[in-house]
Amino acid sequence: MSGTAQPRRRLLRGLAAAPLLPLAGCATAPLARARVVVVGGGLGGATAAKYLRLFSDHRLEVVLVEPRPAFVSCPVSNLVLAGWKGLDELTVAYDGLARHGVQQVRDRVGRIDPQARTATLAGGATLRYDRLVLAPGIDFLWDEVDGLRQAHDAGQVLHAWQAGPETLALRRQLQAMPDGGVFALAIPEAPYRCPPGPYERACLVAAYLQRHKPRAKVLVLDANPDLTSKAALFRQAWRHLYGDRVEYLPQHRAVGVDAATGTLRLEVQAPVRADVLNVLPPMRAGALAVQTGLATAGDRWCPVRFLDFASTVAPDIHVLGDALQAAPGMPKSGHMANAQAKVAAAAIVMTLAGRPPEPQPLLTNVCLSQVDEAQAIHVASVHAYDTGRATYLPVPGAGGLSDAPSTLEGRHAEAWARNIWRDSLG
Repeated sequence: MSGTAQPRRRLLRGLAAAPLLPLAGCATAPLARARVVVVGGGLGGATAAKYLRLFSDHRLEVVLVEPRPAFVSCPVSNLVLAGWKGLDELTVAYDGLARHGVQQVRDRVGRIDPQARTATLAGGATLRYDRLVLAPGIDFLWDEVDGLRQAHDAGQVLHAWQAGPETLALRRQLQAMPDGGVFALAIPEAPYRCPPGPYERACLVAAYLQRHKPRAKVLVLDANPDLTSKAALFRQAWRHLYGDRVEYLPQHRAVGVDAATGTLRLEVQAPVRADVLNVLPPMRAGALAVQTGLATAGDRWCPVRFLDFASTVAPDIHVLGDALQAAPGMPKSGHMANAQAKVAAAAIVMTLAGRPPEPQPLLTNVCLSQVDEAQAIHVASVHAYDTGRATYLPVPGAGGLSDAPSTLEGRHAEAWARNIWRDSLG
């Protein structure tokens, strides 16, 4: 047994054997006796783990279950495709959470039992919890695009919508495509993770082609009737920066791929052939949420009680981030996951301490999108909890849009990434 394996096994044995709070006494039990298990170390899960410790004055036991040794950021990952960032620059270790007293278990949760309040790990250990925070991210509805799963598993047609090795693989495909070739980007119907992300990708792929393959183009095939975020700003960027190098086609829904011929079949229009097919499948909540029976909104997303983000199916489980059935106007973004996590963490700490949660929480969101190497654009919004409707609603007049792309916003985008990584993981 390795030196690192022994402490890990001792930790798991201790966590499995530790007492669980009686169900009836959960709300009034001292924080020092309570345990929260956080599943998933993305921006939502990592932020929740950190702030559960901070808001409880480090009295609450917090266990983060995450198989990866480090966080790899989806925000900013489009810059890797253009060659302006390395994947290492988007990678942040979980050491900062350990400094706050968060215990990390490097494993996957294979099963959650909401009645027994246990999470069983792939390695066989069982963790008992008083509350569980589930930040499972997204999974894909592969069967909605015929042939896509097989083409993806073979490494031929990629999505690169979960940052990591696939981001680098898509960059290699981009580098290998011929000058004069076509990069086809297929966007699913909303909702999906990061609404402006595909349009930012179109910009940055076009920037790469402009510099390295000036006769090539980007073809954007969008299942939606128009761009789902910052439409006028992206159109302006495409027109002024890239001319005919970006072609945008709305209401073009992908229904099948033939990787051997590089062909994308569309629901209505004639098939399209491209040298690189970058197909984003329709999305749903992560597999663990579906398996646990929490994704009851259209069999895709998890409805929650927005005051504390508790699942409407299993109230001792709090669901965060992209997996949610979102409130009106609420995007599936990294910034939003971070904001949701703080509200949920505060509510959990207050409830376990026998106090009611904040009755009118507030969420903010900002999405910054790079349009070339130096310039960016943004959209921002504020979402207030409406007690009468028991949901969040956008605050009229708050937030807003960029007037135009600018280098100042490009610097803001860089700073935003550093700050949210530090806030979530530092």
